[in-house]
Amino acid sequence: MTEKVLDKIAVGERPHSVVINKDGTRAYVSNQWSDNVYEIDLTLSSVVDTFLTGSGPAGLILSHDEQFLVVVDSYSSEVSFIDLRSGSEVRRLMAGNNPTGADISPDGRLLYVSSRRTLPKPYRTPPVTEVTVIDADRQRVVERKIFENAYMMENVAFTPSGDMALATLIRPKNLIPSIQVERGWMMTYGIGVIEPGNDGRIVQLLLDEPNAYYSDPFDIVVSQDGKKAFISHAGVDFITVIDLDAIRTLLAGSDPEELHSYSNHLGISSSYVIKRIPTGANPKGLLLSHDGKYLYVAERLEDRIAVIGTDNMETISTIDLGGPSRITMARKGRRLFNNSGHTFQNQYGCYTCHPDAHEDGLVYNMAGKDMGRNLANTQTLRDIGDIPPYKWNGKNSSLYKQDGMRFSTVLTRTEAFDYDELDALVAYIVTGIRNPPNLRYNPNGELSEAQKRGKEIFYRTHDNFGNEIPEGNRCYTCHPPPYFTNLQMVDVGTLSETDDPMLFDVPQLNNIYESAPYLHDGRAATLEELWTRFNSDDTHGVANDMLKDELNDLVEYLKSMRDARYYKDEVETYQASFKNK
Repeated sequence: MTEKVLDKIAVGERPHSVVINKDGTRAYVSNQWSDNVYEIDLTLSSVVDTFLTGSGPAGLILSHDEQFLVVVDSYSSEVSFIDLRSGSEVRRLMAGNNPTGADISPDGRLLYVSSRRTLPKPYRTPPVTEVTVIDADRQRVVERKIFENAYMMENVAFTPSGDMALATLIRPKNLIPSIQVERGWMMTYGIGVIEPGNDGRIVQLLLDEPNAYYSDPFDIVVSQDGKKAFISHAGVDFITVIDLDAIRTLLAGSDPEELHSYSNHLGISSSYVIKRIPTGANPKGLLLSHDGKYLYVAERLEDRIAVIGTDNMETISTIDLGGPSRITMARKGRRLFNNSGHTFQNQYGCYTCHPDAHEDGLVYNMAGKDMGRNLANTQTLRDIGDIPPYKWNGKNSSLYKQDGMRFSTVLTRTEAFDYDELDALVAYIVTGIRNPPNLRYNPNGELSEAQKRGKEIFYRTHDNFGNEIPEGNRCYTCHPPPYFTNLQMVDVGTLSETDDPMLFDVPQLNNIYESAPYLHDGRAATLEELWTRFNSDDTHGVANDMLKDELNDLVEYLKSMRDARYYKDEVETYQASFKNK
């Protein structure tokens, strides 16, 4: 093994996963921001075919006979089956919310697909996340296994004997006040254990310790003998090694009540964690060599691969992938964003609540003295540099204030970032984060007929009865392009009994389709509910005159919204309309 990069093959935008066939001649790469999968001939080092999939292809699995490629479509929450003989998609199934990982059972019969975001649920209830079980031969969903009080299940792996499947997960305590972070328990991290069959148990086991948290578990692989599992922790730069026989013994000797208690037992990890192996910045993907002697770790923000010996469980070498030699300020900020070292006991990092610099779909209680008040729906961080103020209540006038002392006081419960760190973090947020292309609802900028009708409603000045809509209550007044926010504080009648009197910062609407739930406290599960349930007095835009079809069209237009850079011409049209008044 030379431990040198032999070749580089250009792929699509934001590649997510790669899988290689048994004889090593073909590789398949999912291009998450291109909505396709590339087939690569490894003997020629070139792309030989492109497969179209659902939106946001992520995890990949080959069927045992290598006749089908299974693609996890993260943005559209689907699973695509690609017939490799014809090169076409032959089946598409619904998975959980924002699925990313998949594995196939040793006998080739079942596919498990893990999801990251919580399923739709009643307001102010704990998250529940799905692992979708698919019959690989029939290509049908046969079961949906539900994990309670858990989410961000990035990846899943079977043991070689098939007696267990293991998935990474996070257990958020978002329904309790954030002051709890200084007492532990704001976020805990672990694995979900799934026993086979309809009667198989679902157990959650923590990987944390009483005074140390191992945040953002990402990938998991199992040794060929089924004795060990390796888990990457992207937030703390460690690999955890667990003893699977110890877990088997624990499960066999515990009653249901004990098994349930383990999901909140910070000390239980000492019975099955063998070792913590330090890595470079932001370890993500894992791969075991065919002989099981080496574990390869993608150190994402080091631009290298770590090679770990599985016998002594130490890093023995690294493979340089040819990244930039100079660490820019934004690059340093990206490392800070993805690391939990600045949080009390490493409980979480920015990424934990803002995966992919977006939002996690949860509502948090950020209260200090007034417990249970002023709930906050997590907001996206994509392309926010030019749209202050920040927070729903607009109290932070700049990103420096947002991520400075306030961040330390309310969230991390540790020393604030120093000046250089804060400069770096702001540099990354301002320059390094943008929206993915809206390939699901607006792939090329050409609106559908329904979206065109919805756009007319969005920019209308009169209601269906011919009455002029007051300028302050028109959609486009508060949500003008290109960010679809006027950067103002407003009252749209959405204060709840748990809110202090306040105005709310008008949120941006770019890529709004992927940010459910809605409103400052997440009460609205869908865009439709903004007007059908929470706008009875037309204080959040005039909408009660609309027919159902018109509301549907408006929602379709909102879903079509893309990154702000696409709306330059629309800004000029919008500005001209006011000059002509």
